[in-house]
Amino acid sequence: MNRQVYVNRTLNLKRINYIGFDMDHTLVRYDSQAFEALAHSMIVKKLVADKDYPKEVLNLKFDFQRAVRGLVLDKTHGNVLKLSRHGAIRVSYHGLKPIDYKSQRRIYKSTYVDLSDSNYDTVDTTFSIAHATLFAQLVDLKDKTHAESLPDYYTMADDVLWALDMSHRDDSLKSVVRSRLQDFVIKDEAVVQGLERFKAHGKKIFVLTNSDYPYCKLLLDYAINPFLKQHKNWEELFEFVIAAAQKPRFFYDKLNFLKIDTESGLMTNLESTLEPGVYQGGCAARFTADLHLDPNEILYIGDHIYGDIVRLKKDCAWRTALVVEELEEEVRKTFEALPYTQQITTLMDKKVPLEREVDQLVSDQIENHHKKHEKKIDTLMSDISALDKQIGPLIKKQQEQFNPYWGEIMRAGIEESYFANQMERFACIYMARISDFLELSPRTYFRSFRRLMPHDPQ
Repeated sequence: MNRQVYVNRTLNLKRINYIGFDMDHTLVRYDSQAFEALAHSMIVKKLVADKDYPKEVLNLKFDFQRAVRGLVLDKTHGNVLKLSRHGAIRVSYHGLKPIDYKSQRRIYKSTYVDLSDSNYDTVDTTFSIAHATLFAQLVDLKDKTHAESLPDYYTMADDVLWALDMSHRDDSLKSVVRSRLQDFVIKDEAVVQGLERFKAHGKKIFVLTNSDYPYCKLLLDYAINPFLKQHKNWEELFEFVIAAAQKPRFFYDKLNFLKIDTESGLMTNLESTLEPGVYQGGCAARFTADLHLDPNEILYIGDHIYGDIVRLKKDCAWRTALVVEELEEEVRKTFEALPYTQQITTLMDKKVPLEREVDQLVSDQIENHHKKHEKKIDTLMSDISALDKQIGPLIKKQQEQFNPYWGEIMRAGIEESYFANQMERFACIYMARISDFLELSPRTYFRSFRRLMPHDPQ
């Protein structure tokens, strides 16, 4: 199956002069399952050592399937939710236990979730899979055997997030990655070849990452330098490398740039106009102004739907591209599920007219005070029931092609998922891997399709 770039909004690369890349999970690929397993192990160790969690927490085993991007953590109730594009709850778990529809209605009354409420956390990136998984596991452990020795759900959610953040800040996580790069980082020669080809076409390329400079240098040395053919090193390849950028603040705040001396690692405040080089911090407004660019001349590519895409699009109007590494498998499974999908559609095309006919007959009986259609209604209801018995198993088989707990990442039932809706609204284009983008011509014109609305002829 050919991989490709998918288009939400028309984007003409001939008008793009600067292309920026996030580093982690975008320019540099990770083995996500290995990385999240490491993060999970780091978090549980910190919870036991620093937060006095019971030692049984150390026995929790990481399950990469237990969470997907786009989920929502209800910290008050200990629930994990999957939402539709409208914020409606479509799948829910209390810890590791599925919540039935009646229980869900009892808890939430309206099934719509206001994500501005501080009781909710969102799983925005692949870096959040371990966070969501462990939260669910701790809820389950508390309910089953540790009601007294574990804190309330809200505190556990915050503790897990604290431990994850601390694992990044105190270098415990990245120190393991640094010592075993081959276990966590996936080299991709096609990415480097694509970067050099884009630069040969006159594109200015830069790196904008939240990782600190020493870690950034290590990964770029490892993943970029070995494959360069037209440049001596990554410093020559990239116009700018901006480390410790504090995204999303980089896109809306007015932070100063610090110039990094790559030989000594020393940093000094940038007093002059921004020039090519290696920096820490800074802000999009100055980057755009100092380079005399229109925001529409800059394309930024990242993997974090909120930190890389949503705030960027809202605050500084650069063009946006989202890397969704799960998309490759999702597309493959969608094709594998297609025979079931087609059968379901065929049966639904038979069922819907029957339901409409029943509605008309019942309405006629109510409005005209008779029961002449009872026999016909019974026959139609029997036919509908027979179709439902065929549709149900097909839906189950279709969903079995995807994540066993959450189904499709991009859909919640027949609607787009909340994650897919954000992607559609804020990412001009999206892809599974950065190499999918870099394999295309640097002159590509990405054209969006006319989208059908409910009132359009089908």
